[in-house]
Amino acid sequence: MSSEHRQLTSNEATDCVGFANLPNQVHRKSVKKGFEFTLMVVGESGLGKSTVINSLFLTDLYPHRVIPSAQEKAVSTVNIEASTVEIEERGVKLRLTVVDTPGYSDPINANNCFETIINYVDCQYEKFLLDESGLNRRHIQDTRVHCCFYFINPIGHGLKPLDLQFMKAIDHKVNIVPVIAKADTLTKSELLTLKAKVMEEIKKHQIQIYTLPDCDDDEDEDYKLQCKQLKEAVPFAVIGSNVMLEVRSRKVRGRMYPWGVVEVENPEHCDFIKLRTMLIAHMQDLQEVTQEVHYENFRSQKISQADGSVPRIRQSRMIASDKDDKLSEKERMLMEKEAELKRMQEMITRMQAEMMKKSSPSSSCVNVNG
Repeated sequence: MSSEHRQLTSNEATDCVGFANLPNQVHRKSVKKGFEFTLMVVGESGLGKSTVINSLFLTDLYPHRVIPSAQEKAVSTVNIEASTVEIEERGVKLRLTVVDTPGYSDPINANNCFETIINYVDCQYEKFLLDESGLNRRHIQDTRVHCCFYFINPIGHGLKPLDLQFMKAIDHKVNIVPVIAKADTLTKSELLTLKAKVMEEIKKHQIQIYTLPDCDDDEDEDYKLQCKQLKEAVPFAVIGSNVMLEVRSRKVRGRMYPWGVVEVENPEHCDFIKLRTMLIAHMQDLQEVTQEVHYENFRSQKISQADGSVPRIRQSRMIASDKDDKLSEKERMLMEKEAELKRMQEMITRMQAEMMKKSSPSSSCVNVNG
């Protein structure tokens, strides 16, 4: 019999209750159930998006993809391709869905080419809301988009108008992570200049990108340093490759050039390791922000459309008022819950008033003296 199920001695029964085992119960249940995560990839064709995703998860998500010709791209429309793969590592199962958007920015007239993408995101929220409101809520499949990698062209000298237009249209629906593609086409100084330019334009146009949560004071120093390095690396400059090369008697994934080898997983060459660390280490936070901010905004808008009230829009961690910055996360959540409870109470009051009106003719026939 395991130690957690054995009978406690008299001393152990006095010293502890046993609820310290609760995290182990949650861990076992989560591992048994498995995890779900949906990643969307958006960007121009030819930036190596598929290669980067395959490199991140060491798998081939697009084995049968056919690359269209330039003539076909000129008149093509945006398609949505969702590829799902189940990955297992040390007994932990992850059901990963990668949503690709081939055809984005390919047509000659690329205005509003991202409406298909926005409609897809909204449809997943709508589906989850319907499942959540249904009778059988035990096995709800979460297909909501938890993260969006937006690939930026390295030779664009910053963000293009289409980049700004798309991110501004979807930043309140999805966690956006900006990624500079093909970082090996730039020198280190050029890369630093481009990073600064991209972040400057993001702040100027008030685009809400995903920001890593702040570390608590009691966190480990190594974890604090890791979070600091990840925040400073945004936007992540990456290189993708699935080719194994031999460098100094060791196998590495990289690209061979006449002057040497660019290693994908070398922090000195690109931010690939930092991007993967951000995605894996903060996957739970990405899901929580999707649930507590983006999905709640969508749900609030749906409720407001039903009752005619004004929805309360929740803001992400990047853009918030000075007053909200002074509040702790718990206080902010309490205020939002109180506002939601107040709104629900008002809805119940209106519904009760309507029911009283409908039942008033029958109530007048009741014998009060009886």
